[in-house]
Amino acid sequence: MLVGEDKISKSRGNAIYADDLVKFFGVDAIRYYTLHEMPFAQDGTITWELVIERINSDLANVYGNLVNRTVAMTNKYFGGQLNKDFVKEDIDDEFISFIENSVKTVDEKMDQLRVGDSIEAIMELFRRCNKYIDETAPWVLAKDEDKKARLNTVLYNLLEGIRFGAVLMEPFMPETSQKVYAQINTKETSYDSLGKFGAYECNKVTEKPEPLFGRLDPIKTMDEVHAYLGKPEEKVEHKADIEFSDFEKVEMVVGQVKECSKHPNADKILVFKVDFGYEERQILSGVAAYYKPEELVGRKVIAVMNLKPRKIRGLESNGTLLSAVKEKDGKEVLELLSSDMEVGSVVC
Repeated sequence: MLVGEDKISKSRGNAIYADDLVKFFGVDAIRYYTLHEMPFAQDGTITWELVIERINSDLANVYGNLVNRTVAMTNKYFGGQLNKDFVKEDIDDEFISFIENSVKTVDEKMDQLRVGDSIEAIMELFRRCNKYIDETAPWVLAKDEDKKARLNTVLYNLLEGIRFGAVLMEPFMPETSQKVYAQINTKETSYDSLGKFGAYECNKVTEKPEPLFGRLDPIKTMDEVHAYLGKPEEKVEHKADIEFSDFEKVEMVVGQVKECSKHPNADKILVFKVDFGYEERQILSGVAAYYKPEELVGRKVIAVMNLKPRKIRGLESNGTLLSAVKEKDGKEVLELLSSDMEVGSVVC
């Protein structure tokens, strides 16, 4: 699991801890995110912002909203309890087929160990339920007393669809599924109960449904996260002190890159030909991962001149270029701020 594009590293300060995530979002939401966002045989990505986005888009808008408004409509139009006086239409057959086929899809994906795809199939079930609401418009049916049996059928199909989804989701979000079972008041919670659509018992649903997941304000939530985590105290381990006379022994000079090429025997190393005005030197530097050779030609760099020559994979390096470690654990050759700094200038 990567943080953005980087590996999680305590030393880099980008580590995200499960306990902190759970404090803000709950265990099931984090179970959902980490399982859903881990592609098969690939790295997954996590950031605080992405977790918030996924909770809002999937858990609050799709899953939670579906359960909440279906239970609310059942209470509003039928006093909380439906019956099996059904008036079916063609659209119901397609809807029921989709719900039943979702079980097969989840089974197939899990057999292939594609956990994220399996969870996505369950979310598609919930999305189909929300679409069914838009297609059948229960609020319109409720205005016509002659359509009451049809309204009863629509809400039953929705509650049964929700039951199917909650049972499928239980291995991944057990606490949430238990909340759903309580809200729709069902004891048909086994995987075997998904063999055929229509097992929902028409029990009286809860009178006061509570949202499964509240929608999060991204800016406010991140402000709270930052306040809670605080700015970690940076502990920098310095090297042993040296005398100024020791520093004076180091000869650093401004040079300009005349030529640059890849080392023939080392993928991470570039071979520089650097002009110092009074001489040219070959210097090797391990920055090949961060620059193309042609990007460095003409740039001014700082070199330590009085290092003993050494051979690196068969080529001699006469000095070293100053570089700074970046946060993404690369190195970047430092350019001088002043573009008119003369070649051969001594850095002191």
